[in-house]
Amino acid sequence: MSQWKNFTKGFIKENPVFVLLLGLCPTLGVTTSAINGMGMGLATTFVLVSSNVVVSLIKNAIPDKVRIPSFIVIIASFVTIVQLVMEAYSPDLFAALGLFIPLIVVNCIVMGRAEAFASKKGVLSSLIDGLGMGLGFTFALTLLGAVREILGAGAIFGHAFIKGDGMLLFVLAPGAFLGLGYLIALSNLLKKNE
Repeated sequence: MSQWKNFTKGFIKENPVFVLLLGLCPTLGVTTSAINGMGMGLATTFVLVSSNVVVSLIKNAIPDKVRIPSFIVIIASFVTIVQLVMEAYSPDLFAALGLFIPLIVVNCIVMGRAEAFASKKGVLSSLIDGLGMGLGFTFALTLLGAVREILGAGAIFGHAFIKGDGMLLFVLAPGAFLGLGYLIALSNLLKKNE
């Protein structure tokens, strides 16, 4: 039962973006639309879950001196899989995410969960933790992307519902900072009122 606490904490108490403020580079860089945010979040979730499971499985076989480099190799292997699959089956999303896909290797959410959680816990707990943190990250990126897309283009998931142009500011980089700031403030307000 306590394993499921690890699943929900990625959404609320320890959301990587809104609470821990981790992974902000892809959060700010790719969230120009909801679909980009969701695509990046799901790619990161796959890498996070897969690397957590593998690290948990082989944690006792990794010497302490090469622990971090071993984690990087494991994570890089899954990032390569994501990159090749996305390039083959979703070339538009692959082009939109660009450089941020290979940067999943050094994403502090993925490395942090491998080091702080998967290297110390069992396989099922590591899988659930990775899934919770990954889906919490996906939720945050999709929400920020949706807010920026609605305000900047009058659309959601590419479907326009407002005629004319939106506020250009939200499509540009400053809009990412503003949108994220307001979402963090809203998250803090909701937690304070609990």
